[in-house]
Amino acid sequence: MLEQGEWRSTAKSNKGNEKTAGFHISSLYSPIGWRSWAEIATAWEMAQGNDAAVKSVKNTDLGETWVETGEAPDWQRLYDQREIGPAGIVSSKGLFLTAGVDVQKDRLEVDVWAWGRGLESWLVDHIVIDGGPQRPEAWLELDGLLGQTWAHEGGAHLRIAKMAIDTGYEAPAVYAWARKAGFGQVAPIKGVEGFNRSSPVSGPTLVDATDGGKKLRRGARLWTVAVSTFKSETYRFLRAERPTDEERAEGADYLPGTVHLPNWVDAEWLKQLVAEQLITVKNKRGFTRLEWQKLRERNEALDCRVYARAAAWIVGIDRWPEARWRDLEEQLHLAPETLNTELATAPQAGRVKRTKPVERRVISSGYMTR
Repeated sequence: MLEQGEWRSTAKSNKGNEKTAGFHISSLYSPIGWRSWAEIATAWEMAQGNDAAVKSVKNTDLGETWVETGEAPDWQRLYDQREIGPAGIVSSKGLFLTAGVDVQKDRLEVDVWAWGRGLESWLVDHIVIDGGPQRPEAWLELDGLLGQTWAHEGGAHLRIAKMAIDTGYEAPAVYAWARKAGFGQVAPIKGVEGFNRSSPVSGPTLVDATDGGKKLRRGARLWTVAVSTFKSETYRFLRAERPTDEERAEGADYLPGTVHLPNWVDAEWLKQLVAEQLITVKNKRGFTRLEWQKLRERNEALDCRVYARAAAWIVGIDRWPEARWRDLEEQLHLAPETLNTELATAPQAGRVKRTKPVERRVISSGYMTR
């Protein structure tokens, strides 16, 4: 059938040039022996239930454009999927921590996330610091989080490798704090609308800052984040199917990107996590575009998740080779009796240490610096 087929025009060119033709090509037209229909059908069947896999098949096999699905996941389903475990403990599969900070008028909201292979993630902690950016004590408490450690199931303790903080509200105060805290561990970010899947985070760029009323030219390092990209990714991960207890007992594992939520998060936090929806809007000229709109007023949990994900991107999680993953795993999963005082997964952040001192040994690497 393919050998006897021929191309025929089905539409006239809208450019007035009949010699210009466009074709929609998929693997279904591939020559015999390159990729069979049976292989394509098998790939499609295996991809069902996994948005990332379906996206790959549509892009590479069918040659179709992927359309983001922006329907908010059901918060009640997420509530039912919460996992039992102590607060503040990092999963054995979590290899480093990032944090996202949302600056509000009367408080700072902070979520700490652990990250592992395949962008699998675990919510580790949720902190609310009373008092907005005009309260000096609030920034001192945020300083304390940079030095705080969270226990790892392997016996180590982890610090935050990178903390991303939004500059959308009171940017001068955020810049001033970030300069003092140090840009090695802190990343001021500016969210912009739109999708940029190839490079959702750009920068840093040097911007002017203010210190004690004095203007400092190029005094802060600002990262720009295409928030739509990470919101869509988060929703896709939240919708991913999970193996049942019986399937896990038989060796099934969670899909890449799975978001693990602890049972100590309440309904309000979960509603904030799914507080927006991606819809198609049309402007006055008739052109359409995708736009995130709130379903409810409070969305801090979603914002903090996006910021923490941006921090993970800055650290390099999307670009690490296998050797770096293995090295992190080896550092974190040494037996407790052989794990020494400090294992540095980064010279500036993400430090791993034991609370019980033994013979001192320091291992340094530059995986989490940029």
